[in-house]
Amino acid sequence: MSTQLVAKTQVIHAGKLLTVPGKSPLTKQTLVIKDGIITDIKAGFIAVSLFEQDAQLINLSKSFVMPGLMDMHVHLQGELGPQNDSEKLRMSDADRLVKSAYFANKTLMAGFTTVRDLGGSAEQSFALRDGIAKGYLPGPRIIAAGSSVAVTGGHGDVDGMSPDLLEMHTAKTVCDGPYDCRRATRRAIKFGADVIKITSTGGVLSDTNTGTGQQMADDELTEVVNAAHALGRKVASHAHAAAGINAALRAGVDSIEHGSYANEESIKLFKQHGAYLVPTLMAGDTVVNLAKTTEFMSPAISAKAIRVGGDMIKNFKRAYKSGVKIAYGTDSGVSRHGSNAKEAVLMFNAGMTPQDVLKSATIHAADLIGRTNDLGTLEVGKVADIIATNESPLQDIKALLTVGFVMKSGVVFKQPE
Repeated sequence: MSTQLVAKTQVIHAGKLLTVPGKSPLTKQTLVIKDGIITDIKAGFIAVSLFEQDAQLINLSKSFVMPGLMDMHVHLQGELGPQNDSEKLRMSDADRLVKSAYFANKTLMAGFTTVRDLGGSAEQSFALRDGIAKGYLPGPRIIAAGSSVAVTGGHGDVDGMSPDLLEMHTAKTVCDGPYDCRRATRRAIKFGADVIKITSTGGVLSDTNTGTGQQMADDELTEVVNAAHALGRKVASHAHAAAGINAALRAGVDSIEHGSYANEESIKLFKQHGAYLVPTLMAGDTVVNLAKTTEFMSPAISAKAIRVGGDMIKNFKRAYKSGVKIAYGTDSGVSRHGSNAKEAVLMFNAGMTPQDVLKSATIHAADLIGRTNDLGTLEVGKVADIIATNESPLQDIKALLTVGFVMKSGVVFKQPE
């Protein structure tokens, strides 16, 4: 539930304040916010009476305060589970939009103030994004892809249905050949895509026996990237197998999602092109557990889940140690919405330092979406996206699992009881 603050000036007393992840936190600081923008940061707890008459004090003097977290890979329109098939048949588009609003709110309450929604019904994705931006409902700032640009029969195309339903549900961004993929990219942008999501390899959750190798051809990848960049959009590529990762990187994509089997050539290409890896360790952890403990996934999906999910951690470790740029992403929708911070724990357990985990979810994420000018740090002139925890995540990364205060653009959506 949001608290629409009427005070023109908000004053936050922060016990510990991490203004720029990667730097040391400050002690006993005062943040001044006007109209959703940070206007000053002062040492000590400055009395609210020294500001405008209607200034409002937000007392976080016993909390660890830091920039809002960002998740670069979510799917807000659903959650993986045994009811997925029946929901496809029973739920209307309006039902799914309402459910996505519910998931968006859970994400915001978990401390994630910005997300990239990388694949779903385009019309619903854009309506949710725009409704949140206009203040009609609570949720994180959304960078939306809409429907993926994917090849016929590949990951990102519809699967697991009868032929007549396959025809009915196939997205108009499914393409074949370089020029058709150019068309699909331009169409996605025309109808509202902030970012282009492609699927250069097969995927674990495609209900087919098409594997996880490269599926989009090199010339298709090149045309998508060129068309997207020409129209001012970045490209995120789902990719598991090394061949598909490397082809996407050579084509110039801006991020690789999952990157499960990145090899030495992949690491060189990441660095050469300045692309980000969005590891989504939660997705691997989730599908492995579901494959081993439930029976609702098909044999094709279960086999891929156990194989790929089990390999993601070691490949992430190698990429991180090799200096590949990492941006935080969970693939929530595979995992439960609102549990996004568990990715931080998995990254830490895999050897990433707490400072680097926080940088991946703030500074690096802001860079990936081209918003370093106003997001990612708590500095004068930047948007007041602020969260707080009782304990320092630099001391215990699990502190991120219980975010007690959430502010987005100067509006308080959650505060300690």
